[in-house]
Amino acid sequence: MQILTSPAQLQRLEGILRKSLPLALPVFGAVLNINRGNPGQFEVLVDKWPEFGAVLARPSGEVARGDTGHCRGGVARCPGTCQVCSGHPWVPPVGSVGVPFCPPLLTRGWIWGCWGYWEAPAPGVRLGSLGPSHVDLLNDTWPYGGNARSRRYLAEILGRFPQVCLQDGSGQPVAWVLTDHFGTGTHSYTLPEQRRRGHMQVALTVAAQRARARGFPTFG
Repeated sequence: MQILTSPAQLQRLEGILRKSLPLALPVFGAVLNINRGNPGQFEVLVDKWPEFGAVLARPSGEVARGDTGHCRGGVARCPGTCQVCSGHPWVPPVGSVGVPFCPPLLTRGWIWGCWGYWEAPAPGVRLGSLGPSHVDLLNDTWPYGGNARSRRYLAEILGRFPQVCLQDGSGQPVAWVLTDHFGTGTHSYTLPEQRRRGHMQVALTVAAQRARARGFPTFG
């Protein structure tokens, strides 16, 4: 496999993968992040260039373990011969919310057609942001959290990738949306006592608008 390091190559790859959406999503979001500052310190490999048949996104410097050991995010096939694979040091089980098979925030994809629509937060709630002090709250409320490994993962994406948070009048988070190395919605949550008030719809809409402004596609 050949690691692509040239900005021109990576931009060209982004354009090629964009034409194969949504089937290229397992790796496309990682390429977008790489081309926008590479906050996750990822790298992209292809079997050959420019006529590649397979592309892999993985943490920089990670060593592949056999034919499929590095491919922990899943494999999808694009139109033609393009096969894409995404790898990460740790992801939830395949098929669960937050793995690379979910496009950016796809779990509430029907919102994404409403680009001109804006619903203000409920009274007493405002847009804010999450910080390092909120990592334990995230870890306790994530279905795959509750351990030191998940806490490190959440702390990493919190510090590196875009997130949206709604806060109450005292500044405490009531609902939030986190994104990850693949541009996907990793952890979206509303506190039980704050549900059925439209908080998640507002948070997801804001997250989608911000993602689109950065060039990330959203799907419904």
